[in-house]
Amino acid sequence: MEPKTCDSCGRTIEWRKKWERNWDEVRYCSDRCRKRKIKPVDRELEVAIQELLEQCGNGKTICPSEAAKVVGGTESEAVWRNLMEPARMAARRLVASGDVEMTQQGRVVDPSTAQGPIRIRRIS
Repeated sequence: MEPKTCDSCGRTIEWRKKWERNWDEVRYCSDRCRKRKIKPVDRELEVAIQELLEQCGNGKTICPSEAAKVVGGTESEAVWRNLMEPARMAARRLVASGDVEMTQQGRVVDPSTAQGPIRIRRIS
C-alpha cells in the first residue's frame, strides 16, 4: 500500500488490516486526529511558518515556537506554549506537502518519529 499522511497531525499513517476495504478514504491516523481535524489556527500556523521562512532566507531555520508566538502573541507565555504541538503538526503537514523539511542538529529527520527540539527550513 502507498503510504499516507494524516490530515491532522502530519504523521505517516500505518496501514492496518481493518482499513483494507476503505484505504482510499482513510484520512486520519487515530480517533484523536479524527476528532480534532484541522482548525483555522492550524492554517494560521502553516502560513506563519512559511512567512517566517521567507523572511529569514534560504538555508536558515526556524523553531516551531516562533510560529506559535506569531499566532498566539508573546504577551502570555501560556497561550503560545499551548500552540507548540499544533505548530509541530503544521510543520509536519508542510513536510508532507514538500514545502519544508525538519532538522535536528542540522540533519534532516523523519517528522513522524522526530522527538525533542526540531528546526524547520525550506527545501533548497
